[in-house]
Amino acid sequence: MRRLAVPVVLLLAALTGGAGPATPPAPAPIHLAAHKALYTLSLEAARGDVIAANGTMAYEVTDACDAWAVRQRLQMTITNRDGQDVDMLSDYTTWESKDGTKLRFRLRQTTDDNVTSDLAGEAVLDHSGGSGEVHYTTPDDSTKKLPAGTMFPMAHTTEILVAARAGKRFITLPLFDGTGAEGAQDSSVAIAGWTPPAANKWPALAKLPSAAVHIAFFDRATKEAEPDYEVGMRYWDNGIADNLSMDFGDFTMSGKISELTVPKPGC
Repeated sequence: MRRLAVPVVLLLAALTGGAGPATPPAPAPIHLAAHKALYTLSLEAARGDVIAANGTMAYEVTDACDAWAVRQRLQMTITNRDGQDVDMLSDYTTWESKDGTKLRFRLRQTTDDNVTSDLAGEAVLDHSGGSGEVHYTTPDDSTKKLPAGTMFPMAHTTEILVAARAGKRFITLPLFDGTGAEGAQDSSVAIAGWTPPAANKWPALAKLPSAAVHIAFFDRATKEAEPDYEVGMRYWDNGIADNLSMDFGDFTMSGKISELTVPKPGC
């Protein structure tokens, strides 16, 4: 049916004498890809006590038909100026409905086997305005309101790609991803153009356009001018990211895909 669209439009224009411009076609929908990626991490910059760092990040997105299931496992070994190695591990999982209204999340972080963060719960957004609430079950039983316009992680990625396709350079979006106990954050997204497909070692990415993206995350409650966290990446049109730059404050880690598997679309 797609192949017939252009001839049919031309025929209708001929029959009507070409009166009036044709209605522009609706933008193609964003199709996020289920995938499994392993990133090799290396120290990009250090501003504090860190003199060396390395690690890996395993990231898996599973198409669960009516939802996206995501797991991110981040492991880093950091060496300080005293020559001591510090092992950090973050295990983060989410289940996000494809209509963008429900999110289940779990985050557990350890430093040298000591638990530094343990969060779990479920968030719900209203269909009409994006406001809603999050109910934490760990570490405490509590509920927080989510502001209008809040997005969950996969919907947030989709919105960035929509903006990149449209040629936008900057957008701001409230985000709730379950990585903090304070509720939603503000995210400021800078987009450096929409690049045509280019040669790539990964076939799943070689035929897709992409955009360089920088995201800064801010605490909504304190309204601090400095972001809590910043990350840069190249997003391809299917939501897969590479060329990561993760700024943790005292140091920044670079991440490159070392393994990538993209199954056929469908759940």
